[in-house]
Amino acid sequence: MTVTLTFKPDIEVELLAQAQAAGMTVELFLLSMVAGAVLPSASHTSSPEQRAAAFRSWSANHRNTTPLSEHAVSREAMSRR
Repeated sequence: MTVTLTFKPDIEVELLAQAQAAGMTVELFLLSMVAGAVLPSASHTSSPEQRAAAFRSWSANHRNTTPLSEHAVSREAMSRR
């Protein structure tokens, strides 16, 4: 099946960036995303590159946070809770 999609410029820029970050063409990137959305079990048959691209796409929608300090992740800090 052939489908033609028209994206708003801001979405196109982000789509291109995410595909490049995943080391994939836009077409392959979109195919992997659609396959994951339509056939959730397809993630078991996806290539490592496709799974990595899907993860990068998912994680790109989350905000960056400040890393925890060494103290916050220390044994002493965790045992006080």
